[in-house]
Amino acid sequence: MVSSLKKRGQKIIRNFSRASIRVSEEGKEHIKENLVERISHIENIRLLIFEWALLVVALIMLAVTQAFWFGDSYAGNYFTTGGTYTEATLGGVNSMNPLFATTNSEKVLSRLMFATISTVDYSGHPGIGLAESILPSENGKIWTIKLRDGLKWSDGEPITNEDVIFTAELIKNPAVNSVYDINLSKVKISENEKGEIVFNLPSAYADFISALNIPVLPKHVLKDADPKTLVENSFSTSPVTSGAFSFNAIQTTPTSEEKTIYLSSNDNYYKGKTMLNSFAVHAYDNKEAIISALNAGSVTGTAELSDADAETITSGQIIQKDSSLNAGAFIFFNTTSEKLNNATLRRAIREGISVENLREVAPETLPLNYPLLESQITLTKYPDIPAYNFEAAKEKIAALVGEEPPVLKIATVNSGYLPVVTNVLASQLEMLGLKVDVSISEEDQEFITNVITKRNYDLLVYEIELGADPDLLPYYHSSQASTSGLNLSNYRNMLVDDLLLGARDTIDMTLRTKKYETFLEYWVNEVPAIALYRPNLTYYYNKNVRTFGNDVRLVTALDRFSDINNWATVKTTKNKTP
Repeated sequence: MVSSLKKRGQKIIRNFSRASIRVSEEGKEHIKENLVERISHIENIRLLIFEWALLVVALIMLAVTQAFWFGDSYAGNYFTTGGTYTEATLGGVNSMNPLFATTNSEKVLSRLMFATISTVDYSGHPGIGLAESILPSENGKIWTIKLRDGLKWSDGEPITNEDVIFTAELIKNPAVNSVYDINLSKVKISENEKGEIVFNLPSAYADFISALNIPVLPKHVLKDADPKTLVENSFSTSPVTSGAFSFNAIQTTPTSEEKTIYLSSNDNYYKGKTMLNSFAVHAYDNKEAIISALNAGSVTGTAELSDADAETITSGQIIQKDSSLNAGAFIFFNTTSEKLNNATLRRAIREGISVENLREVAPETLPLNYPLLESQITLTKYPDIPAYNFEAAKEKIAALVGEEPPVLKIATVNSGYLPVVTNVLASQLEMLGLKVDVSISEEDQEFITNVITKRNYDLLVYEIELGADPDLLPYYHSSQASTSGLNLSNYRNMLVDDLLLGARDTIDMTLRTKKYETFLEYWVNEVPAIALYRPNLTYYYNKNVRTFGNDVRLVTALDRFSDINNWATVKTTKNKTP
């Protein structure tokens, strides 16, 4: 059996070998006949071969083109995590403790490093920040705050009610002299049995949620600090933070007072980690240095310039966007000045000033007629502002000041359109027969100390924040006509005081509306100020990065950071989801 199978296998192998030899011989013959012997005929069909070659090349190129063409339809450039954003700011950095933030540079650092109890949301209205809820009592005198769960400082320690109460008591302490002390004066703070923070106000305050837009300090770091020397504490140069970024390092330019503060994304931020790995704040001494840095590409963006500076930006990489603010540019009359304490003279000056001409030199701004915005409150009626009448005003002024008109000292700052507006105003006043002395200062602490605090002016051309909610008490109440107050007109009227306190105290919007309507009648009649326009935030930035969204409504310039988590500088290519 085995021998039979062996012979049969050998026979199959022999047959396969003979077939292979035969196929090989036939293949050689076929190649010789159809290829080798026909090579000499190529010359006769070379045109056909060339056409076929071109067709093959065209098909290959078409396939490659199609791949690139359709590649764009399913892939695109998207911003991704990573990178550093460098913003140029104006003013020195003397302290990184947010309770002492006065310069623009310090305010930016405060916003980036410290979260607040309440905050302004994307719609431009007061909302919650570190707080999970902020609830008023029916009479508006007691406000109860519950913090979010799981809040942490940048060093990993929990953010607690004790931190909030500790911070509030520091702010109230006169020895600290914080920029937030006006918000919490005479307010009692405690913790209830439910683990909530209770703010007990001496009187109702309808917009107290906006007053809670204050940063919180870590008690576990500062509990032993002396309030009198808090600004000198090491916390001012190396803070523990709660905001989107934590402190990393600080670098001082050897040849100047400029500083660059380097921040890192805070993993413990309650809104989550930012797309940016880091943020650098470069504090400059003047705008010229900022313009040079922007054109040189040393910084990514800045909010310190205005639309009037557009012609100085020569870099093709820099673009700008303008966003309106809840703010106003005003001419403030120092009503306690011997030269302007007469309301009749102030009315005559207003009648002789062409507000339209002043607005023309501040293009791209929205006109403003009153110290209230329609987005803040809807009034049923507004008092009429007397029309411009130059000749009548000139005649009235001449009768009031006599042959020797006083020299009106006009002060302003070198910011946006304010200098050019002030110069046009001075020309108009001179045409009315008045003498003027114009002073244009840099917007720094020296100006605040020597001009604002001392009310060292007869007329002040200045921009003020109007807030998300209407509250004119800081600007026109008698209690604020002091060196530490914001009543820049030194305006005093007991009836107006009652109206402003009543409007602040009531939650009833109908009653609130009536009080503000009555206030505006006094405001127009007694002329503590003249409204000009709403300033814009002009933001210059590198066109290859992403900053705040166009749908973010800004109340103040600092609100540009409300969506800081979405800012980005790095792009990557990704396939699109079908």
